[in-house]
Amino acid sequence: MPTTRATLLSLEGKTVLVTGASRGIGRAIALACAAAGADVVLTYRTSQRGAEEVAASIRALGRRAQVQRADTAEPEDLDQLARAARAAFGRVDAWINNAGADILTGSTAQRTRLEKLDLLLAVDLRGTILASWAAVELMRAQAGGGTIINLAWDHVATGLKGEPAQLFAAAKGGVASFSKSLARSVAPEIRVNVLAPGWIETAYGDELDADVKTRIAKSVPLKRWGMPDDVAHAAVYLASDAAAYVTGQMLMINGGAVL
Repeated sequence: MPTTRATLLSLEGKTVLVTGASRGIGRAIALACAAAGADVVLTYRTSQRGAEEVAASIRALGRRAQVQRADTAEPEDLDQLARAARAAFGRVDAWINNAGADILTGSTAQRTRLEKLDLLLAVDLRGTILASWAAVELMRAQAGGGTIINLAWDHVATGLKGEPAQLFAAAKGGVASFSKSLARSVAPEIRVNVLAPGWIETAYGDELDADVKTRIAKSVPLKRWGMPDDVAHAAVYLASDAAAYVTGQMLMINGGAVL
């Protein structure tokens, strides 16, 4: 029987690990992977309740889920995460590094720019690098290798005016460049790709003035903000066998805001 697109996009029989999966984009990715047939390991740093709620939703879909607390900036946490995932499911087929620092909302938004820079470099850049290395070590020890998906930002390709943008560009630009070098280093056993979301409806969007949100939407060729599910569907594609010949690429999920 010919292999169909639907079959290729299935994650049936696979295990997916998603960092920072208690809310927002990470939550959407974890649920979409489970809906595609995967068992899911999901991590949180502070919101255990949110992570447990996501896990309950995954189990309601008939898939297995394991919740693990992990600070991705800490090597010991990542080593423990890899061991726990292997012990629970035997392997990890796709490791998705979504965890990132929020410097735009809540009390963190009031920190100095140096504090924000240090936080982004520790969590988004260092955390992604360390987690990717942990994933490589795990996947090299299992048959069939695996795939790593890292989260960056669409505007690293063009730049964006403003101090917060400078800070994000420093961290997420590093993620994008690191991922390309990693892809060359670990092929052909392991694929490495990057998702680069643009204007996505998350906590930051919730706090924006309505007129500002409308102006941003009008500036996007598809005339709307993206939803976490838009990013999640792309993650399922990159984690699936449909992307078996895709590595070292950055896929922008941004409605055409950056071309």
